[in-house]
Amino acid sequence: MAVERIQYQVGGKTFIGALVYDEHAGGKRPLMLMAPNWLGVTEDAIKRTQMMVRDRYIGFVADMYGDGRVSLGPPEAAELADGLRAAPLERRSRMAAALAALAGESERRGIGNVRRKAVVGFCFGGGNALELARAGADVQATVCLHGDLVSTAPANRVGQIKSALFVLHGSGDPVAAKSQRDAFEIEMDAVKARWQMLTFGGLLHSFCESEADVPGIAEYNAPAARQSYRLLDQFITSSFEGDL
Repeated sequence: MAVERIQYQVGGKTFIGALVYDEHAGGKRPLMLMAPNWLGVTEDAIKRTQMMVRDRYIGFVADMYGDGRVSLGPPEAAELADGLRAAPLERRSRMAAALAALAGESERRGIGNVRRKAVVGFCFGGGNALELARAGADVQATVCLHGDLVSTAPANRVGQIKSALFVLHGSGDPVAAKSQRDAFEIEMDAVKARWQMLTFGGLLHSFCESEADVPGIAEYNAPAARQSYRLLDQFITSSFEGDL
């Protein structure tokens, strides 16, 4: 599977994402923008994208920090992510630029169907995916897996969110606890968004990421991960077909 590092610009700053696609598959495929966790465009993020796109999508791993920066973990990752959490408009701008890069590179190669777009985010990236939806992005499906659910600039207009939303979350997630789930529901209902939420009982943060292992905070759960990947694929397909 091809992995190409792609440079693009946001506000005069260079960002480097990863275009991921099966170079042997034919036809134009839907686009999947992948927003990685707070570590950035890591090899794990790229492998996860390869697993999701297979020969069905054209994928792109968004760079949120610039220059393809990768963090080794906390506290550096927390500092980087928290800086953007406090700047929702900047999060949206960087995600929108990554989506535009995905569409442009796919069109240039003649491999992408730019009328069908989905966004999938993990943890911090899940929050980035939701911020792009709050910006009114022209995408059919947005999937947030164990992500940030609230924003300092919440949606406040009916029709502001065009994408269908699917949130998969653990009931025991200490990073985005039940108060965030409740606030998200209130926000989405107020703007009449099309949203769904699946809560996995007892699971912690990062349950879909096989490398997750922080006792009491983040823990991989293989059965829930398998189910989540199946469900997100079904959700995206249904959104493309107008069934949501």
